[in-house]
Amino acid sequence: MNLQSKLAILADAAKYDASCASSGAAPRDSVGGRGMGSTEGMGICHSYAPDGRCISLLKVLLTNYCQYDCLYCVNRVTSNVPRARFSVAEVVALTLDFYRRNCIEGLFLSSGIIQSPDYTMEQVVEVARVLREEHDFRGYVHLKTIPDAAPELLQRAGRYADRLSINIELPTAQGLAALAPEKSGAAIDRSMARMAMHIREARAARDAQAAAPVASLPRARSTRRASAPPFAPGGQSTQMIVGADATDDRTILATSARLYGRHRLRRVYYSAFSPIPDAARALPLAAPPMVREHRLYQADWLMRFYGFAHEEIVPPGRDGQGGMLALAIDPKLAWALAHRERFPVDLNTAPRELLLRVPGLGVTAVDRLLAARRVRRIRHADLARLRVPLTKVLPFVEVADHRPGRALEAADLAARLAPPPRQRGLFE
Repeated sequence: MNLQSKLAILADAAKYDASCASSGAAPRDSVGGRGMGSTEGMGICHSYAPDGRCISLLKVLLTNYCQYDCLYCVNRVTSNVPRARFSVAEVVALTLDFYRRNCIEGLFLSSGIIQSPDYTMEQVVEVARVLREEHDFRGYVHLKTIPDAAPELLQRAGRYADRLSINIELPTAQGLAALAPEKSGAAIDRSMARMAMHIREARAARDAQAAAPVASLPRARSTRRASAPPFAPGGQSTQMIVGADATDDRTILATSARLYGRHRLRRVYYSAFSPIPDAARALPLAAPPMVREHRLYQADWLMRFYGFAHEEIVPPGRDGQGGMLALAIDPKLAWALAHRERFPVDLNTAPRELLLRVPGLGVTAVDRLLAARRVRRIRHADLARLRVPLTKVLPFVEVADHRPGRALEAADLAARLAPPPRQRGLFE
């Protein structure tokens, strides 16, 4: 099989590995000579570097052969799909070629399990090693690691990768045992803990080095000291599949909160289950609505940046939904409507943590409001200048020249604030 054929198979097979929350994008392309670019096709994805830059990555599998039989995976051993395998040299050559053409700024590499977890992990690490040591490649590298691999291999991976990730696969141990019995939730947790420890140690070493004074040396000698060895400076992330089993959103968010708290993950990615050919009877026949994945990302954002606890976002059995997020409205608006006694919020006096709970106010808008009210009272015109969604914000706030009156008590407030679906197929 030639390199182009392998690339077609292994780039398409990598689409199930989440590296960015972009699955809600409407399908667009430049077919017919109109416009430029595409949201479809595989091979190049977008991610974020540790400094916040959006970068393009070559996204491929080393191989889609796999000895495991995870029921939800199209690349499982019993799946009838075309198979291919790159050599280490081929992945290196593709990465360098795309980089020189200015198509990418880095590599996202995952793999099916072949021969053994250790053998597969050795191959993945070798790609990163060759790029770094033999070609002085300084682009971004994200490696998907294998939890059953030897600890020393995971440690080597952290020396070469900007970010590491281990897929937790499913939100609960029961789900993992039912749909991926060859994988161990305990092993995944141990590997995450081990990586978190290495990341903390590397950061502590760099911080200690930065704080230590440079020893005085003769002028003829360089005063530059060797830097502390890095370990995955972009941290670690994980991915869980949504909708492959009956796990509710409350449980999913509880699992994410535990991972953020215990292992200091940088990001949890949510991947809506996609029906696969020759699927097992244990799997659902249809994918969950894409908006469910979208709402989980929004809820995740509330936990990470807005001070919400996971149990606040989806109380058990709220509104008869049985631990599920509302699909018609975003989680912050749903929380505000369920806690109208907390509103309206006075934008001129309320603390930051309460301002962050106002629907329609993001972190940047809140910080600008706090800065502005130090010198003057906030008015309706200030909100307009911030370009916040006034229709959503005004029922929940007071400013110098605005009171919501009975608007907050309106029975149809939720219906009036719920936006129509913006993206084709989002609720399907």
